Amino acid sequence: MNVSGDALRMQNPVPAHQLIAPDVILGRDVKVYGFVNLYGCEIGDESKIGTFVEIQKGARIGRRCKVSSHTFICEGVTLEDEVFIGHGVMFTNDKLPRATTAAGALQTGADWTCQPTLVKKRASIGSGATILSGLTIGEGAIVGAGAVVTKDVPAGMIVAGNPAKVLRPVDA
Repeated sequence: MNVSGDALRMQNPVPAHQLIAPDVILGRDVKVYGFVNLYGCEIGDESKIGTFVEIQKGARIGRRCKVSSHTFICEGVTLEDEVFIGHGVMFTNDKLPRATTAAGALQTGADWTCQPTLVKKRASIGSGATILSGLTIGEGAIVGAGAVVTKDVPAGMIVAGNPAKVLRPVDA
């Protein structure tokens, strides 16, 4: 059974150092640690969300995932079940980010297109990695710490570096 942010707060009052918006959908036995900012997202059963994590609207976290501290998961990111996200991982969702339009006005939501990113089941992303937008990280793949992922990662492969390159299969 999924629980809204409001229902969770009624069962367990949210400390002042957590911001879980009423539109957040939390699965069963989700653990959320201090200093988080969650809004408009969905988090599956038995997942753990570490300290200093932000998960934006439209992001979906599967069941039994672990999102480590200091991570940013933006709109358009989907983590399937059993995904591991290391400390300080940054996702992006805009291929051409700009603060202003060509005319110099501040951009609004109408001025850009969200590029979705998919992290498939049982994939792992190492600490400090940056995942550019519009990519798929394959099932069971491993992204090395500090990697900058600029293109799709095949299932069952280990990638590392800047830009990330395939090193070998996970099973090798």
